[in-house]
Amino acid sequence: MDPTKPISVSELPAEVLSKMAEIGETINASLDLDEVLSHAAAQIKSLIDYEVFAVALVDENSRELIFRFAIGHRHEVVENWRIPVGQGIIGTAAATGRPVRVGDVRQDSRYLNALDSVQSELAVPLLLQGRVVGVLDIESSQRDYFTRDQQNILAMLATRIASAIENARLFERAKHQADTLLLLNEVARETNTLLDVEGVLRRAAEMVKRVIDYQIFAILLYDEQARVFRHKINVKFGQRIQERSVVAPHEGIVGAAATLRRPVVVPDVSFDPRYISLNAETRSELAIPLLYKNRVIGVMDIESPQLNYFTPDHVQALSILGAHLAVSIENARLYEQVAKDEARMERDLTSARRLQSALLPPVPGKEYGLDIAARVVSSRELCGDLYDFLSHNSGELDIALGDVSGKGSAAALYGAAGVGILRSLSPQRMSPAKVLQKLNQVICERRIEGRFMTMCFMSWNPADRVLRIANAGQEQPLIFQGGKCEKIPLVGFPVGMFDDSTYDEMRFVLSPGDALVLYSDGVTDVQDAAGQFYGWQRLRDKISEHGDSSAAELADFLLADVDEFSGGAHPFDDRTLVVLKVI
Repeated sequence: MDPTKPISVSELPAEVLSKMAEIGETINASLDLDEVLSHAAAQIKSLIDYEVFAVALVDENSRELIFRFAIGHRHEVVENWRIPVGQGIIGTAAATGRPVRVGDVRQDSRYLNALDSVQSELAVPLLLQGRVVGVLDIESSQRDYFTRDQQNILAMLATRIASAIENARLFERAKHQADTLLLLNEVARETNTLLDVEGVLRRAAEMVKRVIDYQIFAILLYDEQARVFRHKINVKFGQRIQERSVVAPHEGIVGAAATLRRPVVVPDVSFDPRYISLNAETRSELAIPLLYKNRVIGVMDIESPQLNYFTPDHVQALSILGAHLAVSIENARLYEQVAKDEARMERDLTSARRLQSALLPPVPGKEYGLDIAARVVSSRELCGDLYDFLSHNSGELDIALGDVSGKGSAAALYGAAGVGILRSLSPQRMSPAKVLQKLNQVICERRIEGRFMTMCFMSWNPADRVLRIANAGQEQPLIFQGGKCEKIPLVGFPVGMFDDSTYDEMRFVLSPGDALVLYSDGVTDVQDAAGQFYGWQRLRDKISEHGDSSAAELADFLLADVDEFSGGAHPFDDRTLVVLKVI
């Protein structure tokens, strides 16, 4: 056997293959990254008896490997070491994308001595779609301990581990973003209840610490008469400090953010001539302009002793927070006008709701061989659900129903953009599955973090009564045929989440009297006083009982039943129905 040639899967013993399959199944069973790595460590040890185990992940900003999980390493190594890609045995594996096996680390100049007892080391890159996301490293106190077969086994497992790590990281990031949004909502709610500027700023400093572990936090407000920014709050390591009192509008990183009217991120202040050195420990800085009605009223400035500390997620979170703070600060400054401003905002929201209602597409007539009804019950001033009807010269009709993540004006704007894109795609006459795939690609190009949209899209040909349907994460439609009502088993990822999502499609030949019901989760997720959900089964049963009704009668009956089930409670989510009945 050629010792330089990797073994194939067929050359592995059956018990090893079985164990590898078990490892793959175990690590893919969780979306908790620590749990994934813990399972991987335990399962690998059953195949390769290591003494030290570590997984280091690549920080894309700094191009350094940072320990994410370790067994056997010293605490200070795990906590403090940052290994540049290309340095050390681990860094070499990351740089080359190939395993590195060293029989005697004392004879290898690349070895970084993290533990005196180590004699041999095996580092395997974690590859995902050709990209190194990290390195799996095991070590032993015995010289020449790790074999070529063990290297190959670990390399095979590394691909599965990399995929599991990436899934867990995506979930972890999504959860972090959700937690951040909840925190930002809490900040907005709390600061909006405070009527003094000092209280707003003090609370902001406390809440930002929960989002970003800063060293120095400052908010400077613009003095229009003196035309300078004045420090109103300065916090260092959680303690109030005295700082330089004023900054000119075009001076320093603060002045740059104010002038550009956008966040300014400085990864390394020593290379930025705009930086004003006030703190010897500062290495990176982030300044966020506070904009109110397109006017800079202040700047939020954050400093860190770490290089490349501030990420795009930090920028996005603090930009959202900055928008809230700007409003809160201005409200506190202009308390006498609060009542007037609230009345104006209420008028704006009412106008927006009226405008949104007016923009809802008209329901097509019976020229398509369908009796159609569409209903929307909004939970807020603006609705995040949407539906649309797209007619074609061929006589075919496209129908769409969607639901944007979240509620309110942001969801309404996102949904309006989705409808606009959908209408621009309609003339291309693609199949429903292709329409959703293209819609997803276009939306992903304009990706807005934390936002996505579910959608069910179908095409109806009245000539042969053929309905083609595809689904992107929307509630599965219900079809009524022959006196029975069943769920159409179509699923798919919501649009705006993954660039490469594809969608399945189903085809139905319908007869007069058949009906199709599209609905948003605001219908089925309604709860009664006992906490029971309305559910799709109840919806199905009600459709079966009243399937002979007209589309309008059926839609009105279903919404009335949902309202009765909830005890008349105000909807916590938008409720949307589209009923199609073949005539």
